[in-house]
Amino acid sequence: MLKLVIVEDEEIIRRGLIETIDWQAMGAEVCGSAADGEEALAVISKVPPDVVLTDVRMPVMDGLELARRLQEIDASIQVVFLTSHADFEYAREAMRLHVDDYLLKPVDEDELAAVMKRLSEERGDSALPFERELSAARDSRNPYVRAVVEVIEKSWQQRISLEPIAEKQQVSVSYLSRKLKEETENTFSSLLAKYRLQQSIVMLKEGTWRIYEVAEECGFSDYKNFCQVFKRYLGMAPSELLAGGDREKDGELGSK
Repeated sequence: MLKLVIVEDEEIIRRGLIETIDWQAMGAEVCGSAADGEEALAVISKVPPDVVLTDVRMPVMDGLELARRLQEIDASIQVVFLTSHADFEYAREAMRLHVDDYLLKPVDEDELAAVMKRLSEERGDSALPFERELSAARDSRNPYVRAVVEVIEKSWQQRISLEPIAEKQQVSVSYLSRKLKEETENTFSSLLAKYRLQQSIVMLKEGTWRIYEVAEECGFSDYKNFCQVFKRYLGMAPSELLAGGDREKDGELGSK
């Protein structure tokens, strides 16, 4: 999961980028934002990102100067410029600064997704498990299937079942179950479990959550159930996911 900082001086655009784009589907999460380059450096010093998505023209410190500073601070941080046709000279300068890519405003989500995928591959970040089938469920042409996925993505931490979703959509549970199976090759319970496991992997890799806390936060009934489901779908215990295969004792932090 790529950690992303968004830098944009226009608040409406900045908030739009943060709130309207499905970053999770792109394998990214927004860990900070700023209105100019100087503010961005302060944010980055506290939460080092993998990628900085930045406007070019900004007051105080523009995107070019920010890119230069990032090269000095941490050259591993990937930079993507947000620019317009009028800023062509800026884009040329960006190439000289070895900026990783640039996107024209208004941002096209398909182009953005392609850029994020490429950056993730360059960093060697592996995709989250089940991403292909979950993405297929999101893109389903069946509105009832999409409704199920929306509920899972919004309420995955809570106790949810198919019955109230079917009732709200005014279809039978059997019909909805059948369509879900046809479209995703999963039952509702398996789709929900896979989505929760995705979230648990992100939390475990952060290294700040205890395993039993991850179980609670991700909607599993208890620690034992979480470990059983994790093993069933991923073939390993939660502790084995971590780098080096170190096994933690019950309740220890997700990293050492």
